[in-house]
Amino acid sequence: MKVIKANEGSVYEAQHHFNMWGVRKFGPPDGAKTVNVSISEFLPNGGAAMTASDKERIYCVLRGSITVNDEHGQAHMLDAGDMIYIAPGEKRDMAVNGVVAARVLVIVANC
Repeated sequence: MKVIKANEGSVYEAQHHFNMWGVRKFGPPDGAKTVNVSISEFLPNGGAAMTASDKERIYCVLRGSITVNDEHGQAHMLDAGDMIYIAPGEKRDMAVNGVVAARVLVIVANC
């Protein structure tokens, strides 16, 4: 077992993201071997550009509200407690709704 306390983790900047910082809690090479778990903090006006990943991912909104748009223009508004699954190769962008910073738990499989 491995415990990561609230004030622990590795700070990182994610490509194609803006007004955001992330803290990786678990992932290779330390901790989990096949999944990355991080917490992303998005400031108001923060988000991510339309892009795809070869890895499946789940976003779980812990605070605030975000909208995730798919490449076909469908918008998915997520509030605290909501989750979204994004399949490998699926394009999406993301934006914070309103003036409250959003905190998102991000789980990325098949690292």
